[in-house]
Amino acid sequence: MNLFTRYPDEIASVTPGFVTMQARSVGAERSGRAVLDSVDLTVVAGEVLALVGPNGAGKSTLLAVLAGELAPSSGSVEIHGYQVRTWSDLRLARRRAVLPQQHTVGFSFTAEQVVRMGRSPWQRTPQAVDDDAAVVRAMADCDVERFADRPFAALSGGERARVSLARVLAQRTSTILLDEPTAALDLGHQETVMAVARTRAANADAVVVVLHDLALAAAYADRIAVLHNGRIDAVGTPREVFDARRLTRVYGYPVEVFDHPVTGELLVLPVRTRPARTR
Repeated sequence: MNLFTRYPDEIASVTPGFVTMQARSVGAERSGRAVLDSVDLTVVAGEVLALVGPNGAGKSTLLAVLAGELAPSSGSVEIHGYQVRTWSDLRLARRRAVLPQQHTVGFSFTAEQVVRMGRSPWQRTPQAVDDDAAVVRAMADCDVERFADRPFAALSGGERARVSLARVLAQRTSTILLDEPTAALDLGHQETVMAVARTRAANADAVVVVLHDLALAAAYADRIAVLHNGRIDAVGTPREVFDARRLTRVYGYPVEVFDHPVTGELLVLPVRTRPARTR
């Protein structure tokens, strides 16, 4: 069935296991420099997929290609079974929401107004009736209700990050793409954000998240794609791909992987060698 007919204005509902995005032999360039090479990746509803790897590995570029914001130099990307270039911007915005690394707003909007921007793809559709409920729920999930009326520009970096995430959640798409959503957050809010991502996946959405914190990836991701020099080095569950030798090679720094002695949770830590402290 043609998705343009099936989902003209309504939310594109999916079920667990549905492939919402597919990258096939994708290459990509930025400023004339090759960043991605022959990347194959599947995004599946009901899962949190974490993209990890060292700086410059191509994580954010891959996210931009999946989102349809950067055209691949080779290969192809499909969203809901159709080439990304065949979707209009509006129809694309009803199927995937994107959280960038930078959180800027050009005018003096309040936090609540920024979150409400996430509902713009649904204007003049039956889903517009859900605008208020979607905004309230997203702000509660991201713990930003108490500064709803404050100017976005007056918020701290971490507060802006959480408001921007609430905008993405309010958009209510079947796939959400998050670029380093925990980077500016304190420990408690890092856990909150990842718990929200986990809940969205449990509710049959697809979540792709770029992370630098390997412990967070191990704790919350169903699958992890390890990028290295623009290629996928490994894809699988945390226990399948978080091998100490692989991570040491990819990051160029010694890494140890072990189970927490009490909880059994998978832990990933750098091997630290420090000079002895002097008294």
